[in-house]
Amino acid sequence: MKHPDEKFITEFDKIKEQLYRIAYLYLKSESSALEAVDETVFLAYKNLRKLRQPQYFKTWITRILINVCKKELRRLKKEAPLDTLPEQTHQDYDALPLKDAITKLPEELQIIINLRYFNDFTVVETANILKLPQGTVATRQRKALSILRLEMEVE
Repeated sequence: MKHPDEKFITEFDKIKEQLYRIAYLYLKSESSALEAVDETVFLAYKNLRKLRQPQYFKTWITRILINVCKKELRRLKKEAPLDTLPEQTHQDYDALPLKDAITKLPEELQIIINLRYFNDFTVVETANILKLPQGTVATRQRKALSILRLEMEVE
């Protein structure tokens, strides 16, 4: 039987790149994304005993990461207007023609697109991460895709 520390490390190693991508999509900065993942690992490890169902580790740690990212965005917003922050970008994400259209979406639609299409979460996993009903996630996904189609047609 694995020691809880070993199991935590094993499970984290499986999803660390995915966590980084989510953090990067939120924070749009390599260093901020790495810091967010580090903070998430610390908080998750510290609160590991609160995870009641180990099969939901990925959902649980992703939710922690999203909360860390939102907290960081609020902090940044207080420090400086967003348009004066230096923009560091990730080549793969920037190279996508959809990038501008996605960033124009409301935040609640952006996160669903990011989780579903850039991080391969299912509707059920996305609903669990965001603590939303599955129907709400599906509706927001359809709405976001509809807006993106219209935006891409205009361009």
